[in-house]
Amino acid sequence: MNCILCEGSTKEFWKSKNREFVECTNCGGIQLLPQYYISKKAEEERYLTHNNDVEDRGYQDFVSPITSRILKDFSTKHSGLDYGCGTGPVAANILEKQGYYIALFDPFFYPNTKVLNTTYDFIICCEVMEHLYEPKREFSELAARLNPNGKLYCKTSIYSKETDFDNWYYKNDRTHVFFYTAKSLKWIKNNLGFKTLKIEPKLILFSK
Repeated sequence: MNCILCEGSTKEFWKSKNREFVECTNCGGIQLLPQYYISKKAEEERYLTHNNDVEDRGYQDFVSPITSRILKDFSTKHSGLDYGCGTGPVAANILEKQGYYIALFDPFFYPNTKVLNTTYDFIICCEVMEHLYEPKREFSELAARLNPNGKLYCKTSIYSKETDFDNWYYKNDRTHVFFYTAKSLKWIKNNLGFKTLKIEPKLILFSK
């Protein structure tokens, strides 16, 4: 198959009885072969098992690398979008309590596509990008939804050559179909409408 991000060629990477991943020879992304994708119903049922209580302190701490940076970078005069917010949009909830306006979109739980017809100063993409079946299209659309100097705040677990894939918990979630490398993130920045990229231990930041 061709890479679902950069359309480069892929090679065999890892295989078990129930799943098989390939590696892109161009951007280095690790991706699940499509025949192993689960159904939309099974995907939604999996998301419903997530502990997305917006008042849960652990969950608030988990998204704090994003929310604390937004509080630093933008004021309440700026608008934001929580893209793929899930059943409990905790990042949006934290920011709204501080006076920010945050639009919500999730294909399963907040499927209001009208919010994708406008632009924002910042977009939150927390533990979402590993679920994207069409990352090239969606990152292009996210860039288009940002105002000039806007920022896209992402959070995901990045794959590197030091990752022990056999024992990597992140691959075991059957809704995770694409794992990014530093190289694939740079490809997104260079090709899909962003000017800058910062990769930090708990935050990925694209700027328009």
